[in-house]
Amino acid sequence: MGMNRIFTHLMTAERHVRKIFQTQQLEHISTAIKASETRHSGEIRVAVESSLELQPLLKRQTPRQRAIEVFSELHVWDTELNNGVLIYVLLADHAIEIVADRGINAKVGLAYWEERCKEVEQAFAQGQFEAGVMNCIAAVSEKLIEHFPHNGGGKNELPDTPVVIG
Repeated sequence: MGMNRIFTHLMTAERHVRKIFQTQQLEHISTAIKASETRHSGEIRVAVESSLELQPLLKRQTPRQRAIEVFSELHVWDTELNNGVLIYVLLADHAIEIVADRGINAKVGLAYWEERCKEVEQAFAQGQFEAGVMNCIAAVSEKLIEHFPHNGGGKNELPDTPVVIG
């Protein structure tokens, strides 16, 4: 970690997230999650965070560590079949992380999630923020459909609306 990372985080505010992910894009993402979840019994959450606060930065918290915290805070781990998936964006670090609960992770594995993160990062580098997230939702959905197909019942255990963390 260096002063550059601290400076970048201190200068990246929620308004930067709102500029990239405006209300319309957030609604599109929410609609995609809702549609996806009619085809499988998993739960998908999207969280976009502008930056870390100073204390975690001084403790050298990584985007992965923060994503795991957010996974817990949003209760993505608390699904009946342990098949929740968090797509986490840390804007200041240009970082994407996917955290999957043990039920789906045991069937898919870390390598698949890491490859999806790279694809989102590539889309973001081209300024395709909404498309990057939407493609990631589709890829996550594909695996949830494969391993946890919708059985006609069930409930929506978690909100579909993306979370913007200031």
